[in-house]
Amino acid sequence: MAHQGKPSFEGSESTSTGKALVRTSDQSQLDFEIEFFGRILERHAAYVDVLRVQGNNLTLKGRYAEGLQIDKRLVQLRPTDPLAHYNLACSYALLKRPDQAIKTLRRAVELGYRDFRYMREDHYLDSIRHDPRFRQLMRDYENR
Repeated sequence: MAHQGKPSFEGSESTSTGKALVRTSDQSQLDFEIEFFGRILERHAAYVDVLRVQGNNLTLKGRYAEGLQIDKRLVQLRPTDPLAHYNLACSYALLKRPDQAIKTLRRAVELGYRDFRYMREDHYLDSIRHDPRFRQLMRDYENR
């Protein structure tokens, strides 16, 4: 067992820089994952599964602008993926960009995103929820 404030070398991974990726006891799991997945993306920038996790982690950490960049990359890599567009819409909404958020959310729905109940409750969309265009989007597609 590692002592408080001392790094634990159990499960260390070597990186291309020769530095060991080590989770210290004062580093949160989320911070560790952001660093870990960031290192993977340095080598494999188009690794879709890792991009999805990294985008989510950055958003959870409040690093919305960085999460937006990840979501944009995912949409470029998966242009017909409704979830990628939904997540991009959430990033725009978190950054208070309502026009882009609603446009991208509409595209997600056009591509097949159908969890309307979640859309109504998703806190990431709070900044656009009362926008008449959001309500119109819900009316246009919810009962199809």
